[in-house]
Amino acid sequence: MFYDAVVLTGATLLLRLAAMGFQVCLSGRIGAEGIGLVQLIFSVEELAFTIGAAGIRTCAMYLSAEELGRRRPQNIHTVLAGCPRYSLMCSVPTALILLYGSPQLAQGWIGNTAVIPSLRLYALVLPIRCLYGVMTGYFTSAGRLKDLIAVEFLEQLCSMCVTLLLLFHWAGADPGRACLSVTTGSCAASLLAFGALLFLYHGSLPPRAAGQRAPHRRIFRMAVPLGVANTLRSGLNTIEDLIVPKRLALFEGTVNAMADFGIVRGMVFPVLMFPAAILFSLAELLVPELSRCSAGQRQPRVRYLVRRGLRVSLLFGLCAGGLLFSLAEPLGQLLYQSAAVGTYLRLYAPFVPMLYMDAIVDALCKGLGQQSANARYNVLTSLLDVVFLWLLLPRFGLLGYYISFALTHLVNFCLSLRRLVLVSKVRPAFSMFFRAFLGAAVASWMTSLLPDRDGYWGTVLPGVYYLLLLSLFWSLLRVVGRSDLLWLLDLFGNHRRQKS
Repeated sequence: MFYDAVVLTGATLLLRLAAMGFQVCLSGRIGAEGIGLVQLIFSVEELAFTIGAAGIRTCAMYLSAEELGRRRPQNIHTVLAGCPRYSLMCSVPTALILLYGSPQLAQGWIGNTAVIPSLRLYALVLPIRCLYGVMTGYFTSAGRLKDLIAVEFLEQLCSMCVTLLLLFHWAGADPGRACLSVTTGSCAASLLAFGALLFLYHGSLPPRAAGQRAPHRRIFRMAVPLGVANTLRSGLNTIEDLIVPKRLALFEGTVNAMADFGIVRGMVFPVLMFPAAILFSLAELLVPELSRCSAGQRQPRVRYLVRRGLRVSLLFGLCAGGLLFSLAEPLGQLLYQSAAVGTYLRLYAPFVPMLYMDAIVDALCKGLGQQSANARYNVLTSLLDVVFLWLLLPRFGLLGYYISFALTHLVNFCLSLRRLVLVSKVRPAFSMFFRAFLGAAVASWMTSLLPDRDGYWGTVLPGVYYLLLLSLFWSLLRVVGRSDLLWLLDLFGNHRRQKS
C-alpha cells in the first residue's frame, strides 16, 4: 500500500497542479464572476452525475475488493456484469430529465439561460460518465493503479487542451460560450478516458466460472441506500451553491455576490485542498484494502491501518494547514493577483487538519462497511448547512458562510470519528493529538511574527521557517520520534526485499 500510495500521490499531485494552473488561467480569462457561474454549472452537473451513478462506483469497488479478499477472483465477472446494468438503469432517465429540463434549471435555479447548451451537452455524455465510474471502481479494487494513472493523465490533458482551445479561439468574452467550452472539454475527456479503460479492461480478468449470475440483490442492497443518501447530500450541496449568491446579495455590504462566491468556491477552496491530493490517494487505497482485510477477518491489520491512517492524516493536515496559513497572502498574489484570495485562504487554513482527517476517516468507515452511516451524517450536515446559510448570509454576509462551514464540518467530523471508533475498536491517541496541535499552533504563531517580504523569498521563507519550527516542536513534544523513522525504514526495507 505504501508504494501504491506513493505512485498514486505523485500522479495526483501532478494532476492537481495542472488543474490548479488551468483554474488560474481560467480565472484570468473569465474573471471571478465567470468562475462563480462555472461553479454553479459544476454543482448542477455534479447533482445529475450523483443521481445517475446512484452509488454504483463505491458498490463496484467494494464488491470487487470483497471477492478478491475471499479469493474468488472469477466472481468479478458477475459483479462487473450487474453494475453496468444498474448504472444504465439510473443514468439514462437522469440524462433525459436533464436534457429536456435544462431550460427550467438554467432559468429557475442558476438564473442565466446562457448555460442551457452546457447542461444539454453534459446530459448526452452522462451515461458514459457513470459507466466510467464503474470501471474506475474495479481498477482501484484490483490495484491497477498504473492503468488508472495513465488514463487520468490522458483525461486531464484532453480536458485542458479542448477547453483552452475553445476559450481562446471561439468563446471570447461570452459567458455562455465560456461555460460551454469548459463542459465540452470535460465531456470529451470523459469519452476518451472511458474508451481507454474499456480497452485496458478486455482480456485482463481471470476465467469466468460457468453458471454464475450477476449479484443483483447485493448490488441493489448496497448501491440503492448509498445512492439515495449521496443524491440527498448532492442535492443539498447544489441547493447550497445556488442559494449562496442569491442570499448573499441580500447582505448590505455585498457589491457583487457572484464574484464573492467565485473567489471563495472557485479560487480559495482549490488552493486549500490542493495538498490533500496526497491523502486522497491514500483514502482511495484504504477502502479496498480494508474491505479485503475485513472480509478475511484480519482484525490486527484493520486496527493497524486505522491507527496509521488517523496519525498520518493528522500530522499531514497540521503541516499543510500551517503552510497555507503562513503563505496565504503571497499565494493569493502569486496565483490570482488578489489580496482577497489571500485573506480568505488564511481564514480557512485552520480547518485544514479537520478536513484532511475527515477524508481519511470517511475512507476508513467505507472500507469497514459503514457507507450508510457516513451517508446519513453527510445528509444531516448538508441539511444543516443549507439552513444556516439561508439564515446567516443575509445578516452576516461571507462571515455567515464561514460560520456555517465551521459548524457543519465539525459536526460531520465528530460523528464520523465516533462511528469509526465504535466499529474498529481503536481508541484515538488524544494525548498525541493535543501535543501535535500545540506544536503546530506555536510554530504558526512564531511564523506570523516574521517581517513581510516581497518577491520569491516572501513566498518561500515563511514556509521553510514554519516547517523547521514544526519539526523542532514535534521532536521536543515527542509527537514524532525514532519509531516513525524505523517505520519508514522498514517500509523501504520491505520493498527492497520484495524486489530482490
